Amino acid sequence: MYAIIDIETTGLRITEDRITEVAIYIHNGEEVVNTFHSLINPERYLPDFITQLTGITNGMLEEAPKFYEVAKQIVEITEGMVFVAHNAHFDYTFIKNEFKNLGFNYQRKTLCTVRLSRKIFPHLPSYSLGNLCKHFEIPNEKRHRAEGDAQATVSLLELLLAHNEKKAEKHIIDHEIKVKTLPPKMNYETFEQLPEATGVYYFYDETGTIIYVGKSKNIKNRVASHFSINLNNRKTIEVKNRVADIGYEITGSELIALLFESDEIKTHKPLFNKSQRRSHFHYGIFMKKDRKGYYQFFVERTKTQTKPALYLAANAQSAREALRRKVEQFELCMKLCNLYESKSACFAYQIKQCKGACIEEETPERYNERFLQALDTFNQFARKSFMIITAGRGAGEKSMVCVENGRYLGWGYVDEQSTIQTIEDAKMYIKRYKDNKDIQKIMWAWVKKYPRDVRVFVEEL
Repeated sequence: MYAIIDIETTGLRITEDRITEVAIYIHNGEEVVNTFHSLINPERYLPDFITQLTGITNGMLEEAPKFYEVAKQIVEITEGMVFVAHNAHFDYTFIKNEFKNLGFNYQRKTLCTVRLSRKIFPHLPSYSLGNLCKHFEIPNEKRHRAEGDAQATVSLLELLLAHNEKKAEKHIIDHEIKVKTLPPKMNYETFEQLPEATGVYYFYDETGTIIYVGKSKNIKNRVASHFSINLNNRKTIEVKNRVADIGYEITGSELIALLFESDEIKTHKPLFNKSQRRSHFHYGIFMKKDRKGYYQFFVERTKTQTKPALYLAANAQSAREALRRKVEQFELCMKLCNLYESKSACFAYQIKQCKGACIEEETPERYNERFLQALDTFNQFARKSFMIITAGRGAGEKSMVCVENGRYLGWGYVDEQSTIQTIEDAKMYIKRYKDNKDIQKIMWAWVKKYPRDVRVFVEEL
């Protein structure tokens, strides 16, 4: 028995967008025996371009039931059925995510008519539903509506099953979920639909909980490597045995993938991500200029300072140790770096490791030369506002990381032809994310490796 399903949504982002329409046709292998169709109130504004594509308006959705109001019907009508859709990963993951938001683990075997069409009718120029309908003369008067596309998928499935003499179910469904290299709880279709693109991926257990977050320049290949190597490693085996589903977000940019992965790990704290889980860095190294003209470093709690830290640490001791290393390397004054309290010379001056700035024996000009050298080792862009421009998710798009006065603000995407002149312009295109030590390390490592990606707005303050 098959449940042929099509949905319409507010957009393509599985973790952010919502379903606006569901159509389900129950098929016994010979004919449709039951149906379900409903608009769904997504509880958010429907973008204009979706209305133009589907004809669904915000007004049409105002009185429609919310997903939780039809969830029971969807569970009951699809119970024991094979979930069939054209590009099944998209529809199945959206529906699964809606149920996850309700605290329910929705699980069905899936069959994708895109993959099935490729196997039974290889070498066609296109496997989109619209082009397959044209090729096989399948009528669809309600294109881009759930009911029309689901009806077209019913006709396509009947044609495919007839052409394959009803061997398709055994070949596609029963065999694919038994692939030995994949986790026993995961559907092969889920893996097959993973993109060979740059982004972040998520491993979910049977309850829908994120147990691992990773990033890669090729998501599909990286996921495959999790299940095909180090099989004698206890962690690898445990992850493989617990993975029931995989999600992903395409970023296009490796830098965005690194930043997004770090933030997601701190947000969700997955069981199998041990690094980068710390999200609080309470202390930092800051700088100032005293009344006599000497620059100074000092350690302070981050929440007491309005300017961004040059260096972030979990505690004061770690920050002071990092500062001591800078003092030794550049022969700075311990007193001026607030590591030694004295009304006269610092201890380092007494052992001839300080040149006397603490007692004005060394001029501010001479001392500040070494101070600025030390400052540049934190980062040459530490006091500037800039954006980092890298690849987008497709042609005509670029990604942008925004930094204001050395503080990471977040990232977003813009049209390749967009002209951004100021930091305020840049802020309009980004989603805000938290700054922390791990983000700083990722960002500054990228800037050091790819300085040509940096577009500076404001020179040193």
